[in-house]
Amino acid sequence: MKIGIIGEYNPAYPSQQATNDALIHSIEKLGIRIEHDWIPTASIPEQMDKIKKTYKGFWIAPGSPESVKGVLHIIQYAREHNISLLGTCGGFQNILIEYARNKLMIEEAEHEEQDPNASKLVISKLACSLVGQKGEIIKNPSKVFGIYQKQIVIEQFRCNYGLNPEYQLQIDESGLRIVGADTQGKPRIIEIPEHKFFIGTLFVPQLSSTQETPHCLINSFIEHVIS
Repeated sequence: MKIGIIGEYNPAYPSQQATNDALIHSIEKLGIRIEHDWIPTASIPEQMDKIKKTYKGFWIAPGSPESVKGVLHIIQYAREHNISLLGTCGGFQNILIEYARNKLMIEEAEHEEQDPNASKLVISKLACSLVGQKGEIIKNPSKVFGIYQKQIVIEQFRCNYGLNPEYQLQIDESGLRIVGADTQGKPRIIEIPEHKFFIGTLFVPQLSSTQETPHCLINSFIEHVIS
């Protein structure tokens, strides 16, 4: 059984190296046999049939993908077919873009970093950078609360973009629930409650994972992939 990590792997990028490490931490802790591969985003459209047969879960990795189209294709497939999916940092952002385009039918939905002049910036530059910031409040009840088993958690960020407040209520009320926020109510965690496992975090949980203490979100992701 395999997990597909969606992105262009760069060992010099700490969040991507931490993604590999965190998976190994959780796999060893859980005592299961599961493999993982990085899937270059530009190859996804023509390889989609093979990808569907090979991978039972997907992690949308941090970083700027070579092909946003490829990333969105995977997210839509996982969302519509109840395939376990975790998105962190840039993965969180692309989950929101895919949902806005294909569920809310906002065809012009864009990311400010990729198209700053777009008319519908669902992902916009944060007023204050979150790089190096920590802190979350999780809603109870939610799937994520059930994983953490606590309402206040400390996590690490490495991003400068997030959900545009103009779209926050529309997205939350349509089914992609905002279940984690900072103390000002700004979205940091999203999930589809009815889905097997469909969770996005603006923070980077893999940076907090250690061999002794794997991250609970990553443990839960893997457990849902193999279930």
